[in-house]
Amino acid sequence: MTIDSAHITYEETIPGGAYWSRVIRRNDTLRILAPEGSSGVALLCYNADNPIERYNAADTAKIQFNAFLKKGMVIYSDMGRILFSIVEDTCGYHDTLGGCSNLATNAKYGEGDYKNSRDNFLLALTKRDLGKKDIMPNLNLFTRIAVEPNGNLVWANKTAQPGQYIDLRAEMNVLVVLSNCPHPLDPNPAYDPKPIQATVWSSPAPTADDLCRTANPEAKRGFQNTDAVFA
Repeated sequence: MTIDSAHITYEETIPGGAYWSRVIRRNDTLRILAPEGSSGVALLCYNADNPIERYNAADTAKIQFNAFLKKGMVIYSDMGRILFSIVEDTCGYHDTLGGCSNLATNAKYGEGDYKNSRDNFLLALTKRDLGKKDIMPNLNLFTRIAVEPNGNLVWANKTAQPGQYIDLRAEMNVLVVLSNCPHPLDPNPAYDPKPIQATVWSSPAPTADDLCRTANPEAKRGFQNTDAVFA
């Protein structure tokens, strides 16, 4: 889907290894695009008006009976409310289980200044008066992992192809933090994260038959809890 340029309020390219944060206002949409493909983008998000409320990986997977997110699904907070709706997704590979890269997982690249998502998150959050205690299990965009029968997580070799994207509609005012570093399970011995593009635009208000809002009874309750805050 092409975005009408008249509706775009912000756009930025995020280089490989870099981080980015921004408040996405309720009913605006954030598109995260991988122009050259991607081997992972780590994401954290918070209620911008009260960051004690934040993304909950366990509830997002448990309530929707699926640890791998796609169009029509939502991103839950730890208070049972909806942070983002996935209103479009051309990739289909998003992981709630794998965690983020850190100094130890980056050791496979050898000597060098290789940025990792744990440190990127800390840098971004410090600028928002948050800190280490506010880093929770993250969402990984653009990658798929598999879970073996013994519980081991393994690389599934499914990543975003050039031009694929995901659209996240904010259901409250959301502080989002992105780290453009490879997934910690990526077996590629070369550190080569590609640039991604973040675009924010004023999207249409959801309709009565909105896919995310009507997906299931659990989603409907989540939206009722969220909308009540803004009533």
